[in-house]
Amino acid sequence: MDLSKEKSVSEAIQYRRSVRVFKNEVLDDEKVKECIRLATLAPTSSNMQLWEFYQITAPEVLDKITQASFNQNAAKTARQMVVVVARKDLWKKRVQSNVAFLKRQYGDKLPTDYSKREKFALNYYQKIVPALYFDFIGILGALKFLVFQTIGIFKPIYRQARRSDMRIVAQKSAALAAQNFMISMAAINYDTCPMEGFDSLRVKKILNLPAGAEINMIIGCGIRDESGVYGERFRVPFQEVYFKL
Repeated sequence: MDLSKEKSVSEAIQYRRSVRVFKNEVLDDEKVKECIRLATLAPTSSNMQLWEFYQITAPEVLDKITQASFNQNAAKTARQMVVVVARKDLWKKRVQSNVAFLKRQYGDKLPTDYSKREKFALNYYQKIVPALYFDFIGILGALKFLVFQTIGIFKPIYRQARRSDMRIVAQKSAALAAQNFMISMAAINYDTCPMEGFDSLRVKKILNLPAGAEINMIIGCGIRDESGVYGERFRVPFQEVYFKL
């Protein structure tokens, strides 16, 4: 990828639009893949990286996902698609990966030789994160929620402890990664359209995903047709959403 021809971050953000009609022009698979790699550099809660990305280039798979996306133009004309998947169900595996990474950083030494900061980091992943993510059909999450709400009467505490809350955490991280991807695509003059209109169960079956996986969004990719941007960009007045305290 020729970095000298890339847009700046501000230029890419200004350029990015949700494009509903793409030209019949081929995209460079490796460039799209590199934008997905950049997506994985997005911030993620507790560095858990509970996401997966599926780059769809096979015509037969594109056709199936298009049908599952109600044949909307952004899917029907897309030259490729990227499906962003939230994988809260992989939390145990990601905990192990983080612990292994930390131990490599700390070097070959006994646990008794860890510094206070190192012990805290390991304790965070070995005790605190499992306490938040572990649940049993929502019962433990509800109990944790009640306990945390009670403690919160007396001091500040993290309150989002239910199973639904942890799902939201995983979805937020996946959405941040999706935005990284779309801005990266805009920087190299590739266009995207994030889609939420689809049959999630059918898409999961097409991708052969397990029950615990959740589709965050499907992103149509291509090069914008002149008719692909439906009108001028509209945003509510900035003063309605900006507050300085």
